[in-house]
Parts: sequence; C-alpha cells; structure tokens
Amino acid sequence: MFNYALSNPISVLLNKPKEDFTREDFLKIIQEKNIERITFHYTALDGKLKEMQIPIPGRKNAEIVLTEGERVDGSSLFKGMIDTALSDLYVVPIWKTAFFNPFQPASLDFICRYITADGELAPFTPDSILMKASNLFSQYTGLDLHAFGEMEFYLFYKPDNELYYPLKQRGYHASGPYIKSCGILSELLRIITQILNNVKYAHSEVGYIEKIKSPVTELNGLSGEQLEIELLSAPVEEAADAIVISKWLIRNIAAKYGMMATFAPKLEDGVAGNGMHIHLKLIKDGKNATVDENKELSKDTYKLIGGLCEFADSLTSFGNRVASSYLRLVPDQEAPTKICWSSSNRSALIRIPLGWSKINNLAKILNPKCPAEPIEVDNMQTVEFRSPDGSANSHLLLAGITMAALWGFLNSEQAIEIANKCKVHGNIFKDKKILETLKSLPDSCASSAKILKSKRSFYEFENIFSKSAIDYTISSLEKENDKNLRKQLSKLKNKERQEKLKYILHKDLHKN
Repeated sequence: MFNYALSNPISVLLNKPKEDFTREDFLKIIQEKNIERITFHYTALDGKLKEMQIPIPGRKNAEIVLTEGERVDGSSLFKGMIDTALSDLYVVPIWKTAFFNPFQPASLDFICRYITADGELAPFTPDSILMKASNLFSQYTGLDLHAFGEMEFYLFYKPDNELYYPLKQRGYHASGPYIKSCGILSELLRIITQILNNVKYAHSEVGYIEKIKSPVTELNGLSGEQLEIELLSAPVEEAADAIVISKWLIRNIAAKYGMMATFAPKLEDGVAGNGMHIHLKLIKDGKNATVDENKELSKDTYKLIGGLCEFADSLTSFGNRVASSYLRLVPDQEAPTKICWSSSNRSALIRIPLGWSKINNLAKILNPKCPAEPIEVDNMQTVEFRSPDGSANSHLLLAGITMAALWGFLNSEQAIEIANKCKVHGNIFKDKKILETLKSLPDSCASSAKILKSKRSFYEFENIFSKSAIDYTISSLEKENDKNLRKQLSKLKNKERQEKLKYILHKDLHKN
C-alpha cells in the first residue's frame, strides 16, 4: 500500500497512513533508525519556517518531547506583534506531519502549533488565525474549504554553460537542454512529494533572465530560470503549511547545488514575475461541491466568488506585501489589475480553470484499448485566485480568503449579485468599456493598507484575526512608503529610473 517510490518513507516503514501515526511508532523509529534528534518546525511572523533541534539520548527524553513539546520565545518569533511580557509559548508537534529531514541525517522532524500557558492555541499567530477561520467557516456553512498553491520562483546560477540559451519570455514548459534546471527540479519534486504527499506537478515557467544586473551582490551577474511547483488540494490550514514547507525545501535544495531560489514578485522589467495563485474547493461530506449535479458552478461557488470579489482589494494586504508586488500587477502580463472573474481567462482576477467537471475518461479518445468504464474520480474543479505573489504570508492570506468566503455565505444574496456583476468574457484589457465598469486592485502597499483599515472589522469578526495581527499588517505595508510609486518612477530619467527600479525589485529577494 505504501511502497511506491514517492510514498512517505515513514508511512512505508510503518505501513500505515500518516493520520494513524502514534507516539509508540516514533519511539520505535527512533531506536531502529538511530535517530539522534527531533527537530521542531513552526512558522513565525516573517512567514518562514523556523526550527529547534532537540537531542534524544534516551526513550524518556523522546516521550517527553513528543508529548509535551518545548518552549520558545514568542516575542522574538512575533517581534512587533506581542509584548515581551507575553513571550513564552509552547510548540507542540502534530504527529501526522512527521518526516525524515533530507538535509540533516538522523533527524525526525515535525510541524508544530503554538500553545499558550492556558493550553489554548495562541490567538495571534498566523497558523492559529487560519485554524480559527477554517473552523468558523465550517461551523456557519456546513462545508470545508480546501486549497492549494501554485508556487512560481526563479533559480539563479552562475552562467557557465553558454549552450542552448532559452528565449526571453518563452520558457513555458521548456525541457532540457534549453532549461538547465531540469535535474534540480526533479529532485525538488521527489523530496517535496515524499514529505508532503500532495504535489500535482512541476515545470519550467515563462521567465528567463540571461544575466541580471543588480545592486545586490548575491544576485548580480547570475542567470535565472523561472519554475513552478503546483500542489494538491488539502484543508486550508494544511495548504498553508505545505506552501511554507515547500519554500523551505526549495531554498535548501537550491543552496545544495550552489543556486539561489527567490519567490520575489518581480525581478526585471518586462520579464514574468512570480505569482502564487491559490486554488479553492468547497467540500461537502468529503466531496467537491464546487459544481452542482448539472456540472455547472454551484450556487455556493457563486457565494465564494462574490466574497472574494468583495474583499479582493483588502486581500492584497496579506498576499502582496512589498512595493514590487504592485509592479507585477500590470495589464497584459497575465497578472490581474481589475476585480472580475471568468472561465479559463488569464486576464481575470478569479479564473475557473478546466477541471474535468464536464468530461472525463479522456484517454479513450486516443487509446482504443482504454476500458469502457471510466475510473471513479471526484471532480477536480477549482476556483483560482490569481493576485497573490511570492511575498504572501501564506497563513494570513488563506485566513483572509477563508473569511472572504465566509462573508459570501453570510451575505449570500449580495454575494451572488456581486459575482454576477463581476463576470466577464474575453481579454478585458482589449475592451475599454468593460474595464471602466470594473473596480481596480490597489496600486501600492499604501493603498492596500488604507483599504484594510476600512475592512478590518470583518476580518476581526468573532475574534478570528487578532487586533495585533491587523495592526502589524497595516504597519508593515505603510513602511514600504510606496504611495504614487509608479508616477514617481515615470518622472525619472532613464538611468535614474533603472537604478531606483532595480533597488525596489531586488530589496526583497527573501521576504517570505
């Protein structure tokens, strides 16, 4: 059952699914595999994965760590959000997340959650905020919200191979020898799949930079290829963890090869930026409820879309967190600027991609020996939200999206009306009449912060987002100091403009 090449090695070893892992299982593994330490991972305020290594000299030590977790300084992990007087937090492992560390032999690793001194989920941490939002959504709607991310990123390397150069903006799904990173992409795919068990596919993306000029020494003079790894659907809290873990793995594997990975939203004028599109599914009784019995978008999906359209402008606060984010959101670059939705339309903010909802068993079209009876597969239809980028705080973004979806259900008639008004057809950037009727996304962090201030009350509904989380988000956006940035850049002479632009684009290589 668990002996496929990319199965989770722990599931293979124990011959059981991750949901059934027990403390006794881990004690057995620690002894049989000569595990020296347990490593705890947890996401901090900066959106990155943190870790603590705990040596295991004996069984009792392992029992205590697996059962009670450890203590961390919350005021350092969430600096600027909580007071030092409230600093102590417990980090407690989620057993089903266990994996063997691919970079540190003899380490058994876990994803953790933050627990307060009272034994409650810490209310201000992004992962707790997301869990609360997910639970509230299910409580009010009777549905579960599942999601997954499309992670675009660049791998930069020293340009020592001058054969088979890719063409600018023509790297989409290219293969070797034109793409130099095929080997590392295969390794990324293998390791992420074994740890997460929910990778859909990986491929090269549009962007290619032959030799970048940058004021950042780490980047200057390197060649860059854009890649994408798309995950598979999971409950929203697990989907956010998967994005953070994947980024950690990608950066570490890149470093092993002497490469640098970056999820920065935009790196070069006229070259594709890094989006992080979020796909959403409504789940009812374990089945995809995004389409109805007639294989059309369900009424509930219209509520979801209406909620996303209503809160799309403020969601940029969590999904587009740096000044360069808004230099990616420009017309005709497959990045949205207007609040609208459409089927299979890459100029829209929300896209309904092909989802095998109306046709399936496609192999029979080309293969005469394909069985007449199709395999039983739940429909794979999703709703794709296209504005977020690599600077996003994954947990806060998905928490915000979940609250926007909840608003759509609590205000169903209004949400459906909004969804109907925001539906478009064709390339909106070629129809000025349509463009004039659509609301715009913010054009800067400053604008995004202002909108979040005006809409914060619903994010704070039922105390889902803490006041400190919203205050911190607004403050971080305002510190970008990018009001009227595009206008300021347009007034500069070419050389001065290029220098200013490069600084803005490259200052946040590792923001999240």
